[in-house]
Amino acid sequence: MSRGFTVIARNWTMRGGELDVVARRGNLIAVCEVKARATNNFGSPLEAMTQLKQQRVRRAGFAFVRTLEESGLHVRFDVAAVLGTKLEMHEDIF
Repeated sequence: MSRGFTVIARNWTMRGGELDVVARRGNLIAVCEVKARATNNFGSPLEAMTQLKQQRVRRAGFAFVRTLEESGLHVRFDVAAVLGTKLEMHEDIF
């Protein structure tokens, strides 16, 4: 929100997929997957974004955008990686 985005959906679901956060700034739609881990003992939050998970988020993201019924929208896929209490934002990561 500090970067001018407005959250337009949280925990949006469809068959075979879920979106954690969808935000909008003008004609840019940012689909943000949130991955959290207490520690790195079982891998980093980014490592949890497997190819399969990325495909599911992409499919759901484009399905969500179709529900807006607008043309000229651009979609970006971000990951919010939370490790303990530290947040790292990775924009346009896949």
